[in-house]
Amino acid sequence: MRADLVLKQTAIIKRRVIAKTLLDNGCVLVNDRIAKPSTEVKSDDVLSVSLGQRIIKAKIVFELRGKKEIAISEILSIEKK
Repeated sequence: MRADLVLKQTAIIKRRVIAKTLLDNGCVLVNDRIAKPSTEVKSDDVLSVSLGQRIIKAKIVFELRGKKEIAISEILSIEKK
């Protein structure tokens, strides 16, 4: 699933436009690599999102609900810079 969709679906970021802006500005890492909005996120990948003075790290897991794949985040840490 695309990184911008994962950020919105897991509610780490509330709006997809904001997620895309953060990704375009290099504020999101997937497994310690800078991600673009179209970067594929797989199950057990770790996302690091830099939001001002905070860095949120979350492990992403996918579940099948019916025919749809749903992204779920497990927050690993919230750090201050």
